[in-house]
Amino acid sequence: MKRKLTAILLTAAVSIGILTGCGKKDNGVDDSWTKVQEKKEFVLGLDASFPPMGFTDDNEEIVGFDIDLAREACKRLGIELKLQPINWDAKEQELNTGNIDAIWNGFTMNPARKKQVLFSEPYMKNRQVIVVNSDSEFKSLKDLAGKKLALQSASSATDALEKNQELKDSLKEVVEFKDNMTALMDLDKGGVDAVLMDEVVAKYYIQKKAKGYKVLDEALAAEEYGIGFRKADKVLKEKFQETLENMAKDGKVAEISEEWFGEDITTIDK
Repeated sequence: MKRKLTAILLTAAVSIGILTGCGKKDNGVDDSWTKVQEKKEFVLGLDASFPPMGFTDDNEEIVGFDIDLAREACKRLGIELKLQPINWDAKEQELNTGNIDAIWNGFTMNPARKKQVLFSEPYMKNRQVIVVNSDSEFKSLKDLAGKKLALQSASSATDALEKNQELKDSLKEVVEFKDNMTALMDLDKGGVDAVLMDEVVAKYYIQKKAKGYKVLDEALAAEEYGIGFRKADKVLKEKFQETLENMAKDGKVAEISEEWFGEDITTIDK
C-alpha cells in the first residue's frame, strides 16, 4: 500500500513539474534564460492577424511593431527570433506547455491573466473602443441599443464588455470572431453594426487601409500591453525587460514606434 501511495505521489509530482516548472531545474534554479541560450532561439507566440502589432502582410511575411521590437531585443541578446502563430483562444496553454517562450502581440495585462502568466513591465497604453462605419449615425454607446456588436473571442474586448453590463444588456447580439480583421470585414458587409476592439489596431487600420470607419469618443476600458512569460521564467523575463529598457534609453524603441505610428507612443521608462 505504501509503495502504491509513493508511486502515486511521485507521478503527481512529476505532472506538476511538467506543468509549472518549464523554467526550473530539479534543484529549483531558474534556468529559463539558459535554455533559450542553449537552443539559440526565442519562440514568440502571436495572433498573426493583429496589425500593427503583429500580422501577415501582402507578401505572406509576419511583420509589425512588436515583431520589430522583439527582433531588435533578440539581436542584442545574441539569439534568433522564431515567430509562432497560435490560436489566441489557447495562448496560455501554448505558453505553459512550452510550445512558445512568450506571448508578445498587443497582449493586454489584466488581473485574470496575471494569475496565469508573468508579465513584463507595460510598454504601451491602449483602450477598448467602438468602431462603426463612417456613414453610420452612431455617436455614443447608447446608440448601439438593439444592435449587433462584434469582437474577437478570448480577447480583452470580451472582458471590457463584461464589465459594461448596461451596454451588453442593451445589445441585440454579441458576435464573436477569431480575429479583429474578420470582424471588420463583417462590419463592411453589414453583418454587424459595430466592432469592439483595441484602439491601437483600429486607428492603424483606418489610417493605413483608408477604410471608411470611425471610432466613437466613448471608450470602454483603458489598458496596457505587456509581454507574457511563464510564471517560473523570471530570469528570461528580466533579460528581456533589461534589454527593452536599454533600447528605450538609446532611442531604438522610439525609432521603431515612429516607423509604425508616426510618433513615440511607448511607455518604457516614462
